[in-house]
Amino acid sequence: MKRLLFGTTIILLLAGASFAQESNAETAILKVMDDQAAAWNKGDIEGYMRGYWVSEKLTFVSGDTVTRGWQATLDRYKKGYDTREKMGSLTFSDLEMTILSKDAAIVLGSWHLQRAKDAPHGKFTLVFRKFKEGWRITLDHTS
Repeated sequence: MKRLLFGTTIILLLAGASFAQESNAETAILKVMDDQAAAWNKGDIEGYMRGYWVSEKLTFVSGDTVTRGWQATLDRYKKGYDTREKMGSLTFSDLEMTILSKDAAIVLGSWHLQRAKDAPHGKFTLVFRKFKEGWRITLDHTS
């Protein structure tokens, strides 16, 4: 009986630790995304890009275009959103987060830009990885 109780206690402790780790990851990832939206809404594309992995291996997919590398992704954003009017106000919604491991997660969600003359919107899938500097997007597939 003592072994069963001990075993059950260990399982519960491990489950609790896993839940806490998952909750911490979700909170940290949501902060990255909140910081991105705040930077975007101030017209700060470089600030928005802080949510991305600074690597030539960063992958950004939109439409039929694949952009590889942090700098190329920044350049693409700057070219497509070269005025505050084009940037509009960004919001994320309908977020579904799946923690894959202690250092990997996927976020599915919706994006919406509110601009003076239109309101483009779509879906995204983000792959996050945890690095020593924190959680960063390593792959962004936006439609």
